[in-house]
Amino acid sequence: MNRIFLDVHALQTVPPSNLNRDDTGAPKTGVYGGVPRARVSSQAWKRAIRTYFNDEHLLAPGELGVRTKKVVEVLAERIALLDESLRGQTALQLADETVKATGLKTEVPKRKADAAKETGAAAAPEAKYLVFLSSRQLDGLARLAVDGAADITAYLKDKANKDKAKEIADSRHSVDIALFGRMVADSADFNVDAAVQVAHALSVHRVENESDYYTAVDDENTEEETGAGMIGTVDFNSATLYRYAALGVHQLAANLGEGLREDEPRTEPVRRAVEAFVHSFVASLPTGKINTFGHHTLPDAVVVKLRTTRPISFVAAFEDPIRGDQGGHVREASDRLAAYIPDIERAYGNQESTLTWVLRVGPNTLKLADLGTESDTLSDLVAAVGRAVAERLEQPA
Repeated sequence: MNRIFLDVHALQTVPPSNLNRDDTGAPKTGVYGGVPRARVSSQAWKRAIRTYFNDEHLLAPGELGVRTKKVVEVLAERIALLDESLRGQTALQLADETVKATGLKTEVPKRKADAAKETGAAAAPEAKYLVFLSSRQLDGLARLAVDGAADITAYLKDKANKDKAKEIADSRHSVDIALFGRMVADSADFNVDAAVQVAHALSVHRVENESDYYTAVDDENTEEETGAGMIGTVDFNSATLYRYAALGVHQLAANLGEGLREDEPRTEPVRRAVEAFVHSFVASLPTGKINTFGHHTLPDAVVVKLRTTRPISFVAAFEDPIRGDQGGHVREASDRLAAYIPDIERAYGNQESTLTWVLRVGPNTLKLADLGTESDTLSDLVAAVGRAVAERLEQPA
């Protein structure tokens, strides 16, 4: 298959907020171009993207997975749904043995073991790490456990059945696993190479964190009782962020290969996954301190490129930080991109094979309109990108 990359770039302004905290509770920052910038980690935004898949029903539940240490409990629930006679401790034992047959390691955490001693109830084992499994993989493992329920230990000692457990866990990947990958340090065979890379979002300008001093009044205080019921501080900043992600469509297709349905075209699952990702990347938002700041914004501009050369980030357009001499940052950030992108594409890109789409809002982003085909809405952009990806996948290697 030909190498196909999808680059997604966005400019998004957020008001005073604390989207992604460090270990002190302050918004994360990073130095770039010699000055401190606001930063939102890739992990924070990837989590927001995965959550958005579910919240907005962009994909069917069967196309998504679950990432949890409580994989034994999750699998036990599915076993009980398949066979109502297999419940409680029986289901947990079946699930634990089946999970271990895939090569994953489980143990009863100390906190659970201590609690079980006090209550007398059985404690459910957990994986030693977060495990990412698709809905279809969990269903397959549950069916395998039910088939061997009479003597699960002997059943899974059979090499054919143990190999089947491993095969189930490493095929028919969900869209989120295919996109973001899966890594288990002590079971390399379980790993899935990520198809997407999400950069840390960086402000296009210098940022200094600020602190908000707040007080709360006790509603039951009498007139004689003065003073606050609680006082504290919360750190925040505001920024115009440059956001970027690179999606290897060919890697996504390879990851989803075992999950293709026979009743649909080969490109259809990939198209759906690409559309869901682009939509979620643009519209999702980390929710750190959102009840405090209500930072519900959307990007002012989005540029999407479909290319056959290597991915290209345009963050270097902001290596020299925007000063904001006119009071804002969006206009100059858009102008910077409009000037930088054609130069970098001329020098390093393949303009004949590269397609470009632009979604923008307001007059501050006007110069970006000339970069490519302009979409009026996010839905139009997503549909156009999905069609182009399907067409590229159908071309001969």
